[in-house]
Amino acid sequence: MTTHEREITVPVDLCLPDGRLNPDAVGWTRRPLHRANLRGWGRRKRWEYWGIVTPRHIIGLVASSLDYAGVHGVYVLDRATGVEISEEAVVPLARGASFPERSGAGTAFVRGGGVAIDIRQGPDGTVIRAVAPGVEMDLEVPLPEGHESLGVVVPWGPNRFQYTVKDVGRPVRGRLRLESREVTIAESDSFAVLDHGRGKWPYSVTWNWAAGSGPGRAIQLGGRWTDGTGSTENALFVAGRLHKIGDELEWSYDRGDWLRPWRITGPRAEVEFHPFHEKVSRTELGLVGSETHQCFGLFSGRAQAGDGTWVDLDGLTGWAEEARNRW
Repeated sequence: MTTHEREITVPVDLCLPDGRLNPDAVGWTRRPLHRANLRGWGRRKRWEYWGIVTPRHIIGLVASSLDYAGVHGVYVLDRATGVEISEEAVVPLARGASFPERSGAGTAFVRGGGVAIDIRQGPDGTVIRAVAPGVEMDLEVPLPEGHESLGVVVPWGPNRFQYTVKDVGRPVRGRLRLESREVTIAESDSFAVLDHGRGKWPYSVTWNWAAGSGPGRAIQLGGRWTDGTGSTENALFVAGRLHKIGDELEWSYDRGDWLRPWRITGPRAEVEFHPFHEKVSRTELGLVGSETHQCFGLFSGRAQAGDGTWVDLDGLTGWAEEARNRW
């Protein structure tokens, strides 16, 4: 079974010399092959988001440049107590932020508002250091041999497009230091997820995103923002191998009660998500702003691999979210 989308297997530039979308860049990849050679000003977005799931904590790190501002954050949830640490910084004109053109290579770093994040990428994996009031962490995210990630270019038009890499189910190890204690993160039972983004966006957009990880399996699902573009960001991972799901999926959830079960369904996905915690993020800067409801929880159901086999998703841990942006 194959997707209708085009698989790209050789390096390609995201943009033409004049800054418009390169038609040859539209498609999907199993490893990062796009060079995000963005040019000019105007709704140009760059970000790195790392989500970390451990038996005791969930961690979120965001480093971003949105042209008019850098929006950075360090988040830690204690799964046992429900206590959150959330430190966010908005830096005018994204001063002190630097991002490489390629995912998996080079260094991204941001500074400002008491938040500092360094992400150093190489062929063997990624090293992350993050500092914010009350929290500090040093993490290593190895890249196992043969591990695949989902790269997708979503085309709204020649001047509005997004390149995303969703790398799900990576091993992670390191140390998390809080004011009260230091915690060891063990590679045997912890997982990392990357959302690498580069593009030029419409002013107003809404997206759904879900990612779940567990031993030997992971799931990546998206929706709304890709509808009607011919591209999707859906995939099943089995033992690190990507199985592309090319269908647009139906998302069903209660915006009045975010902690009720979510359902995400399509011809090759029958997924239910059971939240145990909701994180709400809001940013208002006049004409621009965002609101995100990110729920952490457990997955159940199944998804279909490329050979037609249905793979059980029960027990995968991660999140599902709705994000609404004016930017």
